[in-house]
Formats: sequence, C-alpha cells, structure tokens
Amino acid sequence: MIPFLDLRAQYRIIGPQLEHAVLDAMRECNFVLGDKVADFEASFARYCGTGHAVALNSGTSALHLALLAAGIGPGDEVITVPTTFVATVAAILYTGATPVFVDVDPATWTMDPTRIAEKVTGRTKAVVPVHLHGRLADMTFICAAARRFDLVVIEDAAQAHGAERDGVRAGAFGDIGCFSFYPGKNLGACGEGGAVTTDRADLAAAVRSLRDWGQEGKYNHVRHGFNFRMDAVQGAVLGIKLGYLDGWNAQRRRIANLYNDGLFGDLGLPTGPFGLDHACHVYAVQVEERDRVRGLLADADVATNIHYPVPVHLQPAYSGLGYHAGDFPVSEALARHTLSLPLYPELADASVAKVIAALNEATAQPLARTA
Repeated sequence: MIPFLDLRAQYRIIGPQLEHAVLDAMRECNFVLGDKVADFEASFARYCGTGHAVALNSGTSALHLALLAAGIGPGDEVITVPTTFVATVAAILYTGATPVFVDVDPATWTMDPTRIAEKVTGRTKAVVPVHLHGRLADMTFICAAARRFDLVVIEDAAQAHGAERDGVRAGAFGDIGCFSFYPGKNLGACGEGGAVTTDRADLAAAVRSLRDWGQEGKYNHVRHGFNFRMDAVQGAVLGIKLGYLDGWNAQRRRIANLYNDGLFGDLGLPTGPFGLDHACHVYAVQVEERDRVRGLLADADVATNIHYPVPVHLQPAYSGLGYHAGDFPVSEALARHTLSLPLYPELADASVAKVIAALNEATAQPLARTA
C-alpha cells in the first residue's frame, strides 16, 4: 500500500538529529518556552521575512490570538471562506465575532477577492484568506481590498509554510500570519504547535501576552489571557526541521508537477504548473463518483484522503450562522468532488508512477455524472 502520508520515512532520514535536539531540550529542564522556543521564533521570523514570530501550542491558537490581538470581538464581522478546516471559523467565533463567508475562485480554490466588497458592512473588521492546500491566495487583490475598507488582513497560512510570491513569503503579506505545525504539515512538530508572524510590534507583543495568561512581566496580568505556550521539545524539533523545509517543498512541487503531467483520465486537475507560490501541502483532483474511484485506488494499494468533504457553512455545528446548500456553489462542488493523492517529500518516483497509472485506469472508463 502506498500511504497517503508517511512520517516514518521522514524520521528515518532526520531521526538522529531530532533525537539529539529533544534530548538536549530535556537535559536543560526548561520545558515551557525557554531558549529552544525563542531560537525557533527568531529563525522562523527570518525565514518568513517578518520582524516577529510568536510560537504557540497550535495553529488554532494562532488564529484565535491573532484575531484578539487585532481587536476583533463581539459585534464584529470577519470575512473568510467555507472551503477550509473548521478551525478558521471556530477561531472567529471564539472572539465573539461573526464569520461572513465568500466563495472561492474555481481556478485557484482560494478566496475569490472580487466578492469581498459585497460582504463588507459597518461591522466588518478583518478578512481571513486561506492559502488552501499550500497555494497562496491572491494577496495583492485581497490586501488592496482590505486597505480600501480599513480591514485587518489575517492570513491562514496553516498549509503554506514557505510559499512565496515575488520574494514575499506566506505570513508576510497581511498584518499577521497564522501557522500550524501539526505533524502532517510541511513543517510539522512532534505533537501540536503553531505560530504567528508579523511586522507589527504591537500585534506581536499582544500575542506574547495573550499566550501566557495575559502577563506583561511575571504576575502582572494586564489582559485576560490563555495558556497557549509552546513547549521546548516542539521548539527544538521545529528548529531542526526548518532547515529542511525549502528542500522538502521543492520535492513536493516536483511530485505535484509529475501528477499534473501524467494524469489524463476523466478528472479535473488543480491549476498548474506548481511554482514557488504553492507549498504543495495537498495535491487534490476533482473526480466524479469519488467514492467509487477511491475504492478502485484502494484496490490498487493507493491510499487517498478527502479535504474537506463538507464545507464549513454546511457543518451541523455551524448551522446557526444561517447559511444553506447552494449559497457557495464552488465550495460545495469542491467538497463533493475533490480527492487528495499521496504527497510527501520521500514519495518515490516509482510510487508516483503507480498512483498515476491507478488513477488514470480508474477514471478512463466513463462514469455516471453526478450533480
């Protein structure tokens, strides 16, 4: 079976370095924040091209605290997309604000920036574009729209570590960027982790305080805060892995381009070729009769995944937002038809060829069209 993701393959290559870094952190016995985390923050800020990076315990916390630091709260509205993991929307709700959805562009699957203006009201305070699957959203258009309406731009860059356009990396386009270091990400911890990046010292200071019980100095609690700190082991691990990220991303892009060049069956391919503006966290195709095709791939020993089978506005937990089926047709079509293929840096060319052959065979025969 070709796995969808193989973290053991990565560990076989860099395991000794990780073990050394983790043991070093353990011997220091400074388990929460500390030098390992501070060193990673400095390295990640340099990598992203921002003045500051603040490490946190998860990508969800990064979104949550970024919104709070930007002053988002009850009565405010935040524009985002329904084609994302639910954490994007949950974080908005955590602040007491209301998520307002716009559909995604049918070519890029990221926020359609032409729809932002029609959703702006007097209560709109921020826009949260999602760099879906690692592809940068149209940040030039989005940031211009945000400036027009005096909105804060908060990038959900949870899948886009290292993606860049015109020399600017994910997390450096807007006012603040939010990253997840969940183990399966392009830059993944050995557990949970997250970070925000920003050039604004005020936002960085607010997030640093919010992550540590609202303190500014020990036992000086100036705001209601949280226990969202990164532990030293994750800081040590991420400090090692960061040095490999560009090479891993290059290999991901190479595999994604092999897929685009080799697939020809009855399916829709993501817009390519894949360049630096795509971190290629996920390679997903659109296919009719997805369950049937997925079953044929499983029979051929190819594991797959689905990102995301139900858009957020149709999830039961978010029904109270008042949206219905048909409100965002592009997002809903993607949810019905996208199928994610194996993609990780260590995936062998022979395995890539096997995936291509299996999917071409599975989709070569005419399939019954679904709505």
